[in-house]
Amino acid sequence: MASTDMKVGGTAVPDINGKAEAPHQKLHLGSLTALVVGSMIGSGVFSLPQNMAAGAGPLAIIIGWAITAIGMLALVFVYQSLATRKPDLNAGPYAYAKAGFGPFVGFNSAWGYWLSAWIGNVSYAVVVFSALSYFFPSFGDGNTWQAIIGASVLLWLVHALIMAGIREAAVVNLIVTVAKIAPIILFIGVVVVAFKVDVFSADFSGLGNASLGSITDQVKSTMLVTLWVFIGIEGASVYSARAERRKDIATATISGFLVCLALYALVSLLSLGILNQPELAALKNPSMAGVLEAVVGPWGAILINIALVVSVAGAFLSWTLLAAEIPLAAAKDGTMPAFFARESTRGVPSTSLLITNLLVQAFLLVTLFAQSTYQALFSIASAAILVPYIFSGAYAAKLAMTGEAYQAGESRTGPMIGGLIATIYGLWLVYAAGPAYLFMCAVLYAPGIIFYAAARRQTGQQIFKPVEALLAVALVAVGLLAAYQMWTGAVSPF
Repeated sequence: MASTDMKVGGTAVPDINGKAEAPHQKLHLGSLTALVVGSMIGSGVFSLPQNMAAGAGPLAIIIGWAITAIGMLALVFVYQSLATRKPDLNAGPYAYAKAGFGPFVGFNSAWGYWLSAWIGNVSYAVVVFSALSYFFPSFGDGNTWQAIIGASVLLWLVHALIMAGIREAAVVNLIVTVAKIAPIILFIGVVVVAFKVDVFSADFSGLGNASLGSITDQVKSTMLVTLWVFIGIEGASVYSARAERRKDIATATISGFLVCLALYALVSLLSLGILNQPELAALKNPSMAGVLEAVVGPWGAILINIALVVSVAGAFLSWTLLAAEIPLAAAKDGTMPAFFARESTRGVPSTSLLITNLLVQAFLLVTLFAQSTYQALFSIASAAILVPYIFSGAYAAKLAMTGEAYQAGESRTGPMIGGLIATIYGLWLVYAAGPAYLFMCAVLYAPGIIFYAAARRQTGQQIFKPVEALLAVALVAVGLLAAYQMWTGAVSPF
């Protein structure tokens, strides 16, 4: 559906259904790599110094990045393997979960991916106005009433632009890309020169600050942060139908991962050589601005705040459209109710877009009354995406164990180990997320069962198999318990 294709770097990319595209629209290796890097680098990197230091010292942060490197690299290899072995599946994590574990698990993967996308957009809106508060203090941390009004205007302006069929032009994408990458490279160059070993090593273990807890607790605190900045690593897999050569998907994913891992680790670790852990933890986001300001003065903060606003505002359009296309794709194959598949005369997923943005608006109001922060929102978004990531790894391991899609005599050990590591990494992240964010996700996942049941009735299919019914009952039970716990104040993700 050409009219609903997103544009990346001025090049159209296919919708999540993976429909066949004309040869001249195929993406080469460079475009795929740029897609992966562009999908991952959003607002997260600009807030890494504070987000990582808020709960960990240098040693734990190093360990956290090492665990993330292993886990995410395993996930990279999972998408590499699945892209080549299952070329008929072009919708990324959602398609893999459904093919491997049935429609209910597939639905929950699509639902979780959708939740992560639109909640991530709420966090984008918050951090944009948090950055603008450098120039307009009334915006505070992005959760004041002035900021919520501004974010709401931005949200519905983007909605109107998409409904009009407007897409990012190549020149806009170029500006956004430069705004993302150039300040990060400049930041790294400046802090390398200003880096102080004595500041970095002053409380290397972080155990001198009792509030941080043990090394294990500190490492756990970094996990959802590192996951958040890597969301989008499946970008080339989602758009695999457009690849000029199937093997380029793997190369682009690995290259993009290594580039982003290097940038992220350098930003977070080098910052600890400029300001100590308590000073970094006290910075407002985007915290890169505060670090650079400490080195070069006010112009550093101005640069980073402007770069973040341009970067996130430019990405907001694409992620809004992506969030709307996920339920559209699921509706078209009967996994979600048919009304999600309605499109405007311009080919825009109008109903899905409206529901998505109404939910974004509702959560913006929640941030006002709950005073929730960017960090709380991205933690919820990160926890929500764990289901599709875990089942992608499990599907790769399942294929290797059964031998499906493998040639006779072909080694399956490597893919099986990679799939198991990716699955275990996802489960470790579930543990690291802690009860507050898991409860919040349960509250958000449970209502999805209504939509799944409606979709199954529309297509005349049995709603649940016995095992799926047990999973649904368990999900509802946990969701009700979580709602009660949050109502009483026993737990709160905000």
